[in-house]
Amino acid sequence: MATEPSHVDEIETRAAATIAAPVEKLRTFDKNIETFVKATRLIPQGIYGHQSPALMVPGSFPYYAAWGKGARYTDIDGNTFIDYMCAYGPMVIGYANDEVNAAAIEALQEGDCFNHPGPRMLKLAERLTTLVPFAGWSVFAKNGSDLTTWATLVAREHTDRSKIAMVRGTYHGAHAWCTPGHGGVIPEDRSNMLFFDWNRADQLADLFKTQGGQIAAVIMTPYHHPAFGESVLPAPGFWREVRELCDKNGALLILDDVRAGWRLSIHGSHDFFGFVPDIAVYCKAIGNGFPLSAAVGKPELKAAASRVFLTGSYWNGSMCMAAGLKTLEILERDAGIAAMFAMGERLGKGLSELGDRYGYPMKLTGPASMPYLVLEDDADLYKVQRFCAEATRRGSYLHPHHNWFLSAVHTEADIDETLNHGESALKAMQAG
Repeated sequence: MATEPSHVDEIETRAAATIAAPVEKLRTFDKNIETFVKATRLIPQGIYGHQSPALMVPGSFPYYAAWGKGARYTDIDGNTFIDYMCAYGPMVIGYANDEVNAAAIEALQEGDCFNHPGPRMLKLAERLTTLVPFAGWSVFAKNGSDLTTWATLVAREHTDRSKIAMVRGTYHGAHAWCTPGHGGVIPEDRSNMLFFDWNRADQLADLFKTQGGQIAAVIMTPYHHPAFGESVLPAPGFWREVRELCDKNGALLILDDVRAGWRLSIHGSHDFFGFVPDIAVYCKAIGNGFPLSAAVGKPELKAAASRVFLTGSYWNGSMCMAAGLKTLEILERDAGIAAMFAMGERLGKGLSELGDRYGYPMKLTGPASMPYLVLEDDADLYKVQRFCAEATRRGSYLHPHHNWFLSAVHTEADIDETLNHGESALKAMQAG
């Protein structure tokens, strides 16, 4: 004979349901916000540049990191994230990589800053000129902007011309000729800059037609990856036309491979897209987070390069050279770039399926190792902001307005966990 369920039975049933469907814990950022408020009193903007919280959704993203390992990092509130920004690119084989750290520490313990460079500088130059087929020489600095700027000077020295052509909306660094900011910039800083649109070789041809005798170089990224806009790959034949226009008009072709370098090909991104620049500039991933940048060039440009002054108090230190050598060794040994592509494709396929299932169609643009998320019917970017904020609060750090970065240590388990976060984010969006 059936009996009415007791009060105890009801409690046990509810408890079992709670265990079966645990309440989702969302990240909070109280210490991050408190620290940022204090920082605004002492530091202009509190946090400036590309890491400024102004570019994110307030209260939904961390502002300060505490520590990291592999593909994850923890903020000062104790929240841990699967990271798809990789420190905006430098982390390519995992935070606090044991092998890279050991190589850097060994160099550091020998002393880092001397009157002279150490022998690791020559080893890294030899390594780069072996890896990058067209390279006959290398120089080193600490960030990409130092060397994109220096490369334009080398072009002017080599050609005895003044003007530089670049793609409209492209980021090449923080120097006056290219900074995306306006503060402190005067018209004369840009008076020798010429602009054309990505994939518009006809516009570049017009610039050469009218000012070809004054153009020292064309500087470009391997594909178009602007902030706040989807990534655009080169159209068929575009790079061939650019190369031909430079050759025909006696201008150099400078490749700004700062962001994409070592995520598309171990031989440089020009190898991935099938063209040969005259100078290429690398940074970010080359040292797995240690401050190091490099420029390589064709042998015939070495004389001009030697006449353009280049220096910095800490630029020749051995620690970062050791980190760069070990990072490149690991990337090649472990087929790291192929791993990044595989994980990026898994992430893109999964997000696309989820978007279709929950009524928010989405796609990842650009190479799979550096995807940029676009949601359909999202002109004001509200949907992508909401999705990335909801996913980040669940444990996967996704930037709404910048391309993401895969690393060689992201795993299938990481990607699948992120897809779970993405599904929960979409359910939250459906709920309002």
